[in-house]
Amino acid sequence: MNGTEIAIVMAKQDDIRVMRGAAEVMDQFGLPYEMEILDFHHSPDRVVNYAKRAHTRGIQVIIAGASGSAQLPGIIASLTLLPVIGVPIEGHNSIDGVDAIYSILQLPQGVPVATMGLNAAANAALFALQILACKHHSYHDLVYAYKLKMKQQAEALSDKLAKIGYEEFFDIHK
Repeated sequence: MNGTEIAIVMAKQDDIRVMRGAAEVMDQFGLPYEMEILDFHHSPDRVVNYAKRAHTRGIQVIIAGASGSAQLPGIIASLTLLPVIGVPIEGHNSIDGVDAIYSILQLPQGVPVATMGLNAAANAALFALQILACKHHSYHDLVYAYKLKMKQQAEALSDKLAKIGYEEFFDIHK
């Protein structure tokens, strides 16, 4: 691995409440990333410059989160050849996040963006690592260990439910 390969960007300051989930995954794995607020409506030149030059800094995958009309992931994807992962965010003025989901999902042919679930920034980081695992076997090992741990936790919960019964389990996990 050579330096920072994953960028986490968001359209506005409020989006950090969701996009921090991607940063937390990267921090959990001890991997570097860059994080920026790229507001296309107020600073379009900055967004264009960022998207066009990201690869020159070694960035390999861009995770872009946005709410409302959620234009940032598509704009970035239209300006770079790097894979872009879109994270629709339920914003304060959104229609339960559905507007952001459709805005990222329904991009025109030739502007591909891998779209995560609503507010699913952590999944976006995991997906970015899976993309980079094609290049770096160490990322493969990290994601494999993460998923193995999740499997073990799920099995432990199931075993606990079977052992103590649903009523006690429910009382414990309210």
